[in-house]
Amino acid sequence: MFLTPIEWQALILSLKIALVSVTVSLPIGIVLAWFLARKKFVGKSLLNGFIHLPLVLPPVVTGYLLLVVMGRRGIVGQWLYDNFGVSFSFSWKGAALASSVVAFPLLVHAIRLSIELVDRELEDAARILGASPWRVFFSITLPSIYPGILSGVVLAFARSLGEFGATITFVSNIPSETQTIPLAMFSFLETPNAEESVARLCVISIMISLVSLFGSEWLSCRMKKKWV
Repeated sequence: MFLTPIEWQALILSLKIALVSVTVSLPIGIVLAWFLARKKFVGKSLLNGFIHLPLVLPPVVTGYLLLVVMGRRGIVGQWLYDNFGVSFSFSWKGAALASSVVAFPLLVHAIRLSIELVDRELEDAARILGASPWRVFFSITLPSIYPGILSGVVLAFARSLGEFGATITFVSNIPSETQTIPLAMFSFLETPNAEESVARLCVISIMISLVSLFGSEWLSCRMKKKWV
């Protein structure tokens, strides 16, 4: 199980991209999940469909759309580059963006389901006693949906680790910059006598996923015992 420098780079980059992807997406995901679960507004179905669109689109299509919108000459990407010098093209930041977009529906869906199961009477009682909406959210709603948040984070993290199609389309397959574990495995599959590298990265991917799932289950059980 000794890894080569290229395999180490792919592993560290994958973990970095997945962590950044989930960290950036989480606050936005909680807000959108709350709006979808609690509010009625014109265009709600459209917003819900737009959020979940990456689940049904081919990953290559998602990557192409990111290239058109966020590329160096994209609709938004050119403005970001000209005004702030920020570029997502052919960089790890673009890989994190692609992972965020693809994993975001899983994050929102898990949190939304958890919010819909919260006892509204507890929230109403807190408001009657004078608690502000923000205090109700942070003291009652947020602790109640912790298992859903944890589930969404794990699902999004695992999906980010496995992202391939959108990433290679948007930011290409550049060693030490955008070459995550799936992209490294793809490169090794096309390289003669590189089967051992493919097998090692495959085993590592499985191990990381299992550790994430077991850790999530353990934390969820601890939280349930705490609140019982």
